[in-house]
Amino acid sequence: MSDRRDFLKLAGGLAMVTGTGAAQAVEKAAAMAASFTMPRNLTLLNLRREGGYGLGVKTQSGVLDVTAAGRALGMACPADMDDLLQNGKGEQLTALVKAAAEKAPQAHLLTEAEIAYAPLVTRPEKIIMMGFNYKHHAEETGTPIPKNPPLFNKYNNALNHHGGTIRLPTAAAKEFDYETELVIVFGRECRDVSEADALDYVAGYATGNDFSARDLQTLTSQFMIGKTSDGFAPLGPYLVTADLVKDPNNLRLETRVNGVQRQDWNTNDMIFNCRQLISFASKIMTIKPGDIFYTGTPQGVIFGEKKPRAERQWLKAGDEIACSLEGLGELKFKLT
Repeated sequence: MSDRRDFLKLAGGLAMVTGTGAAQAVEKAAAMAASFTMPRNLTLLNLRREGGYGLGVKTQSGVLDVTAAGRALGMACPADMDDLLQNGKGEQLTALVKAAAEKAPQAHLLTEAEIAYAPLVTRPEKIIMMGFNYKHHAEETGTPIPKNPPLFNKYNNALNHHGGTIRLPTAAAKEFDYETELVIVFGRECRDVSEADALDYVAGYATGNDFSARDLQTLTSQFMIGKTSDGFAPLGPYLVTADLVKDPNNLRLETRVNGVQRQDWNTNDMIFNCRQLISFASKIMTIKPGDIFYTGTPQGVIFGEKKPRAERQWLKAGDEIACSLEGLGELKFKLT
């Protein structure tokens, strides 16, 4: 949906206001609609800095520290990734990146080795999850191919970052498993959208892992308790804006555990593609800017191995997990 159509929808609702307040309200709505923009043509990072968070932009010369550059140039800038997405500050960021390329000192460029990563988003309203979205994954686990997307959720306590650690909740579970997934990051409010328009609401895409405790996942008929322990949603290192991803349903996906490849497949094998997932979910709930959507994992997980569960080599403390989506970067984390 275009900015203009968003504005017209908002202005139509304000038209019922009477008197001079109506004109003022419509003018305010027009200004808000004109200024709310998604980031474009950028690869973004969320940083831990000065007791809080900051935004980084990957460039050919290094990672631009947006906060420091904005301060040096006297320009307004998004405080972090959530501020950028939830408040539509894409145009503001683009202006700063352009000015920084021309004027900002090299001191505001960081190397990735010195970056303290934060979760890619830190305060989404919703973390939407999709189960059994690859045909071969459903088959390896003996799950019937779903007729509709089986959605579930995680909470913000699960959010984790590139280079982070997961402290395994061994008092409650023993069967720990990886699930590398393409993650959709939203940049516009989304409700009752068609499949044809669905990707227009996407700010960008990222690499994520739906880390799971399988014994908790299968303890009841609901997945949630096996999915949302602290740190069980690693995400990053980058948000690659949607315009730079030609087709989210044609990306190679890989997982390596301690350097050994476990998953190697393509997002073109999804049962429900990204357009279908967004359209379906938007008919159930309003998806907000900054919300994220994990789209499912392919075959190759421990849960799908053809041997008794007691004989499988579940993940354990000391293991190192590396996950990648083509063009979106490699997400790494450790288990303790």
